[in-house]
Amino acid sequence: MKAKNVLWGIGLAALSACTGGKTLQPFERIDVDKELAYCDVQVHRALDSLGRGDSVDYTMEPRNIYAGETVWNCRKATKEEWIAGFWPGVLWYDYEATGNDSIRKEAEKFTASLKFLSEIPAYDHDLGFLVFCSYGNGYRLTQNPEYRQVILAAADSLATLFSPVAGTILSWPRNVEMYGGHNTIMDNMLNLEMLFWAARNGGDKRLYDIAVSHADKTMQNQFRPDYTSYHVAVYDTLTGECIKRCTHQGYADSTMWARGQAWAIYGYTMVYRETKDSKYLDFARKVTDVYLERLPEDYVPYWDFSAPGIPDAPKDASAACVVASALIELAGYCEGESQQKYIDAAERMLASLSSDRYQSRGQNVAFLMHSTGHWPAKSEIDASIIYADYYYIEALLRLKAYRDRQ
Repeated sequence: MKAKNVLWGIGLAALSACTGGKTLQPFERIDVDKELAYCDVQVHRALDSLGRGDSVDYTMEPRNIYAGETVWNCRKATKEEWIAGFWPGVLWYDYEATGNDSIRKEAEKFTASLKFLSEIPAYDHDLGFLVFCSYGNGYRLTQNPEYRQVILAAADSLATLFSPVAGTILSWPRNVEMYGGHNTIMDNMLNLEMLFWAARNGGDKRLYDIAVSHADKTMQNQFRPDYTSYHVAVYDTLTGECIKRCTHQGYADSTMWARGQAWAIYGYTMVYRETKDSKYLDFARKVTDVYLERLPEDYVPYWDFSAPGIPDAPKDASAACVVASALIELAGYCEGESQQKYIDAAERMLASLSSDRYQSRGQNVAFLMHSTGHWPAKSEIDASIIYADYYYIEALLRLKAYRDRQ
């Protein structure tokens, strides 16, 4: 039976128990087609602002829009610019939603600017974000054999950062001295998806083993007993022993940085999909539940769950987008009340994100406002950020597919 337009919380008791017992109000289910149409309008506005024809520099990828600005600030696609794959990914998702060939052509051009990443040594772990969000989505939708080769080459390059001693992929080679060892950050969990894909699509089967080892060691060393995550784990380069756990973008070493926990939720859900090992599903649910039970009423977290100044601290819509997308997938691996709990939570997140409080609408050409990039560095605070848009449109497409299956 199709769900009604107003969601009164089927499985409400279970969801309430997982959200600290706070009273949950009914909310209006979003019209996914309407929100995807909104995204398409914003994509066209953004493309118009970036130029047309020969005037477009396809190596300049959108990154952020600050309050009072209306168009994307762009950065050159380089090995250091970790966000460069998200805008091509947004275009591929919009093409998936609309079938518009003009969008596909733009996606192809922005994607092509990242090919060089498969031809040089890995700079850091973000190679997965850079290549799989762009070329990965492009290959999924077009089966272009050139895209497949780029992904396979990038996966091999990423694998060179793996330490058999530590059992994880080195996140920041440039920061080994600063941290005093082999550093691994929670964000790295999402880059494993490219390794899993490559192992299934003609790449070295060792890539699968690397991804599993990384997931296991991260599970072992980067979480507290309550399943909240540390942003960074540091391993002795000689012995592989975990010698330090700390934060880089969170408020303190002991706090739950919202986007870090979001990476964990998404990452372990994906690892379960790729391995079908129930321990990852169990772990994904544990790291999800502690996140859900601490959320504010609108289901969009503050940038850190212990951020100073709450309730006036900056929000991080990007974390909400990552989690919403992950929860729709996670719900599909569960049954009964658990399934309903996770899909209800995802719907609530997307309802908030799709409201006038978070959507940019006429204020700028992004989909969303109110993300936080790097609060300790005072960078991208309360801004529109491209990866929020990427995971928002991904979540909408996943929700559409989930509803179609019911």
